[in-house]
Amino acid sequence: MSTRPRRTRRWPWFAAGLVVLILAAAAVPVLAFPSVAATTCPRCYGLVPVQDGLYSERGLSTADRQRLIEVYREANQRIDSFYEGRESAPTVLACFTPGCYERIGGGGERGIAVLNQALMLSPRGIDPVIATHELSHVEFHVRLGSRRDQIPQWFDEGLAVLVSDDARYLLPRTAPDRCRNASSEPLPRTLHAWLRAAGADEEVYAKAACRVYQWVDAHGGEPAVLDLVDRLNRGERFAALVEG
Repeated sequence: MSTRPRRTRRWPWFAAGLVVLILAAAAVPVLAFPSVAATTCPRCYGLVPVQDGLYSERGLSTADRQRLIEVYREANQRIDSFYEGRESAPTVLACFTPGCYERIGGGGERGIAVLNQALMLSPRGIDPVIATHELSHVEFHVRLGSRRDQIPQWFDEGLAVLVSDDARYLLPRTAPDRCRNASSEPLPRTLHAWLRAAGADEEVYAKAACRVYQWVDAHGGEPAVLDLVDRLNRGERFAALVEG
């Protein structure tokens, strides 16, 4: 009587290997992009709700908690006022300690918007101006949708300075001309070029803010931005509307 060779059951090993690969693939974005993971699951990074949409570290003092709530409230009011309402609802992660900000993927910046869905504030960014700046990026991008690709980085940054009313880069509203730096030199169009320029000289923010302020002022004031968004969403081109 012949004997058939025994077949080794390999499927359990295959299944185990597949699970390992899936877990490894899931870990890659967490390790490579902790800011994305943190804004998706703030609790996973030790942050707790302060109020709806706002997270911070555990154990905040009463004073720090109240300060954060006031910053959040004022920044949202500025966005609501400028954009005449809201279409975005980003999650906000605010850190009072450098260790917290590093843990969630932050660097040397005061604040940063993450994928138009969230923003992170460093200890130096818990300020209405910085919070408004980042919220403006998110609101502007959400309103534009796929048209966002038309917007050069200098306009996006200059607009965020204008919306946040950043006194570092713009003169007071009472000034006949709010420009602090009216340079006519070409400004960075891509994010990479912008980061390189801003790292070398923060005056690029003042130059961009002046350029945006001048365009807004020449086109009827703040409502010109909402009109721009509408026209872009109807298919018109940014270059023709702003740079033409």
